Amino acid sequence: MRKPRHNKVLKISGIVLSVLLIAAFFTYRHFNKVVMGPNDGSVPAGYQLIDANGYQFSTKVSGNKQDTSVILLHGFPESSAMWGRLAADLNQSGYHTVAPDQRGYSHLARPLDIGEYHISHLANDVIAIADALGIDQFHLIGHDWGSAVGWQVAADHPDRLFSFTSLSVPHLDALARAYQEDSLQHAASDYVRNFQVAKLPEFILARNDYKLLESLWSEHTEEELAAYTTLFRQKHALTSSINWYRANFDVFGNGNGIGNIKVPVLFVWGNKDSALQRSGVEWTRNYVDGYYRFLELEAGHWLVQGSYDTIWKEIEQHLKNF
Repeated sequence: MRKPRHNKVLKISGIVLSVLLIAAFFTYRHFNKVVMGPNDGSVPAGYQLIDANGYQFSTKVSGNKQDTSVILLHGFPESSAMWGRLAADLNQSGYHTVAPDQRGYSHLARPLDIGEYHISHLANDVIAIADALGIDQFHLIGHDWGSAVGWQVAADHPDRLFSFTSLSVPHLDALARAYQEDSLQHAASDYVRNFQVAKLPEFILARNDYKLLESLWSEHTEEELAAYTTLFRQKHALTSSINWYRANFDVFGNGNGIGNIKVPVLFVWGNKDSALQRSGVEWTRNYVDGYYRFLELEAGHWLVQGSYDTIWKEIEQHLKNF
């Protein structure tokens, strides 16, 4: 008498399991779809493709190519669009500007392998782009991750730079020391550790139509927001940009050992920057030989957007000096 009831229980259990498996399948497919991004890649209007290191970089080139060149490196989560106003002012002041969407941000320079985003490759991209444009020496300006790459370029290729300007980010060895020795910096870098998890950070930033990601752009122009939104909705763009953190996590824990910088340095830091604490900022002076100017602002992380007039004045004078 119990056999029919047993079979009924098995049948119901099988149905429940099937429903759960189907639900899990569609949930996982939705998860991956959100993580990947909905749109195909494209080249922004007014940009050109630069062949460098086996990839093609979407790059905004402006000004007279006979003038002294300035290469501008964006950070995360931004794009070269962050430099629009500064590039225009530099052009007006007699400089030729080159602002690439860096590796992972350009849709034709978006490898899937995490190792391809190691900072050594990112720095080599800068030199390869300069070479492709026939630029022997140039000024270099970076913000956020663009600053980190800039420190690496300044260390590896001092002969190619007239000067380097770092916005927000201290020397990489100073930052690594702060991460190891300063509990405040270690705590402030919690998001970097969270980024080491596969796919989940992308999902959190992209869900609900990228609302959380868009909330980070608190001081940006509508034009910048449109450019960022277009970029990060492209397939694999969000993963590729976060892969910078994954490929270079050892830089935080162990440093990159890049040594002292010999080119003239302007370093600007906002003391309300929640991600970058004072210790690494103050220790940066120990890692720069020769000319060094440090400027502390009552500002947060988005220096170009929030403190433009001061930033422009400092950069203009720094470039004129060297």
